Amino acid sequence: MTEETETPAVDLAGIRDAVSVRLPAVSAYLSVLRTATAGLAARLDFTLDQIEDLRIAVDEACAMLLRQAVPGTDLVAEFELTGQEMTVRVEVNTVGATAPKRDDFAWMVLTALADDVDAISDSPDHTAIVLRKRRGAARPA
Repeated sequence: MTEETETPAVDLAGIRDAVSVRLPAVSAYLSVLRTATAGLAARLDFTLDQIEDLRIAVDEACAMLLRQAVPGTDLVAEFELTGQEMTVRVEVNTVGATAPKRDDFAWMVLTALADDVDAISDSPDHTAIVLRKRRGAARPA
């Protein structure tokens, strides 16, 4: 007689996906990051408009950081997918970290495309920008 055991169901809503991408801090490599952003957003079933918003936001955040990046260093992007939200953190080593100006046009673009945006300068030579986008969330007005 064979004993049957029931396999518990896996709750996919509770799974946390995290992806890190490290690439040279040079604008020529940003196309790789835009492609990764789109692919990961598609995993969360974001709409085409939301995917494009994220691609542009990540590109803009990276462009802001690359202006301050130490030549020859890397840009690191960390993507976290949880439920219906994607968090993207892009960071570089900088020459004298200064937080991005929040009244700058590029910052306004970021805040229009992502649901939440923050800049973090946790040391004098390191700056990060964190973007959050939720599936189905309306753009801020």
